[in-house]
Amino acid sequence: MVRTVISLDEDDKRWLDLRAEQEGVSMTELIRRAVRLLRGQTAEDYRSLEELLAATSGIWKQGDGLEYQNRLRDEW
Repeated sequence: MVRTVISLDEDDKRWLDLRAEQEGVSMTELIRRAVRLLRGQTAEDYRSLEELLAATSGIWKQGDGLEYQNRLRDEW
């Protein structure tokens, strides 16, 4: 495990200390849990490029997409 130093506002530190005491864990463990939770939420929010390409492949049904794009640009 890697050690790190963080800076917190005094109110946040007090809240973490209180919450850690209520849950019977160290403040460090509480922060580890919060980081794991945030990483899990972030992973759900962002799919990989490959997943996005697979999920959207073939949804354009109006002919050649590049021709359409060029036609729109010609209007400018």
